[in-house]
Amino acid sequence: MFQNAKEAQAYIEKKTEGFKPEVGVVLGSGLGEFAERVENKIEIPYEDIPHFHKTSVVGHKGRLVLGEVSGTKVAVFQGRFHSYEGHSQENVVLPVRTLAMMGAKKLILTNAAGGINSQFTPGDLVSISDHINLTGNNPLIGPNDEEYGLRFPDMSDAYNTELSKILIETAKESGFELKEGIYAAMSGPSYETPAEIRMLRTIGADMIGMSTVPECIAANHAGLTVCGISCITNLAAGISKEKLSHDEVKEVANLAMNKFSNLLVKVLGKIG
Repeated sequence: MFQNAKEAQAYIEKKTEGFKPEVGVVLGSGLGEFAERVENKIEIPYEDIPHFHKTSVVGHKGRLVLGEVSGTKVAVFQGRFHSYEGHSQENVVLPVRTLAMMGAKKLILTNAAGGINSQFTPGDLVSISDHINLTGNNPLIGPNDEEYGLRFPDMSDAYNTELSKILIETAKESGFELKEGIYAAMSGPSYETPAEIRMLRTIGADMIGMSTVPECIAANHAGLTVCGISCITNLAAGISKEKLSHDEVKEVANLAMNKFSNLLVKVLGKIG
């Protein structure tokens, strides 16, 4: 695991003449256009990076974009890998581990999510306050690489309180409310059943998705400070009578894109 990240890091730094990002951003389904806000950018297709892979999900372009946003050096992952595509947990979190090897200290994770909380509506942006891992997996299972971090990393502040506060305050300054919620992750790729959504609501989940949690665990293990934003793209199964579709997810995420991008631009200017 360590060697794969090391080889990916070496390739990226050679291609960028030693570029050192301060903050990483992982862009979820339908949110990839934020990468167009990066200045002085260098783009590297995932398939060119050792041990990375092509993305297979529509809405995930599969590029690493490096440059600056609001004066902050960033590494933007335009798309992610998912276990439901057949990737191992090691592959899913390789971008995060490579980011840590490159010297970044902070990470913003983003995703498209289904709304469980009755106060959420499609198009809302939500600061992730915590997560529930229902994927049945964990990227730290197996021998521990001490080069990455401790055998038993603390997850009590998995989504850093101070970074999350900056997200919420910046949204308020921008004229809208960034809600807060607990993100539950399941393996996918099928959407959840109404019975599963009722269970999730009972145990305290506000939104549901198929990503983010492995990356958050690996990032905390590697010593990165993490915050997260979910874009509510649909109401979860059973809450609405509408059939769920990935096209709807992309469409709603695109509608929220301007608000989402403006928020990230301002936040990156504060945390770099």
